Amino acid sequence: MAIKKITVLGMGGVGRLVATLCRDLKMMVTGVDRDDAHIPDGITYKNVDLTNQSALNDLLRGQDAVVCCLPFYLNAGVAKAAHENGVHYFDPTEDVATLDLVRELAKTSKAAMIPQNGLAPGFIGIIGSHLTRKFDKGEKLRHIKMRVGALPQHPIGQLGYACNWSPTGLVNECIMPCDVIADGERMKVPALSDLETLRIEGGGYEAFNTSGGLGTMCETFEGRVETLNYKTIRYFGHHAGMKLLLQDLRFKDEPEELVKRIADTLPPDPADRVLIYASVQGKIKGRMESRTFVA
Repeated sequence: MAIKKITVLGMGGVGRLVATLCRDLKMMVTGVDRDDAHIPDGITYKNVDLTNQSALNDLLRGQDAVVCCLPFYLNAGVAKAAHENGVHYFDPTEDVATLDLVRELAKTSKAAMIPQNGLAPGFIGIIGSHLTRKFDKGEKLRHIKMRVGALPQHPIGQLGYACNWSPTGLVNECIMPCDVIADGERMKVPALSDLETLRIEGGGYEAFNTSGGLGTMCETFEGRVETLNYKTIRYFGHHAGMKLLLQDLRFKDEPEELVKRIADTLPPDPADRVLIYASVQGKIKGRMESRTFVA
């Protein structure tokens, strides 16, 4: 089914970009948000109660596709409405519970249901998987390591962060357990664990485990790699700050309150940057080699 009519839910930075790109592809785009302050030109605006399943069904009826750029806890209702109406579903979320739900719905869906197609998870997994193709088939890889950071160019404060991306996702990925492969075994490890120093083009950063960045790669590469993990890149000091807030001050028990404070004190900054790092190590023509992608 060709996509001609598409609805984009959430007109934050990501949602506005998706809506604009779809408009430029000559699609009929509906943008849904709490108000029309951030609706790009040429986008039809609607204000819908996205917690109301009946309203969601009415919104998606007759549409070809929906892109859900909402906080992760609203994705489930949207996915169910898309499934019921035979509408293609896409989201960029890192939330593992949402992934599991969408994969289950996809088994009986009349349309494509594709979760986790953002930067991480999404793009970084494509890069990591592509690098593995350079290595000897049938040989177990030593590691697949993927790192991504969306950062302000001019960091301030302990966290050195700006909420150009969802603060809800920022907090959630630092709370939920992380899928990894370690010593050849699939397992879950705590978020914020395994802190490391990362060098990229002469600059120093810290990186640590966060939830959801691997998507389904542990399932794909089980038995084929000794070590597989994903970590978030941050400026030095961010890890200690999040650990203090979430663990020592126990905001992990009240994440919504922490989201409010972070959104208020670390507003978006258009002078941002994205760091992408992927490394694969294994044998090429029988010899141990490394291949790295950095951007």
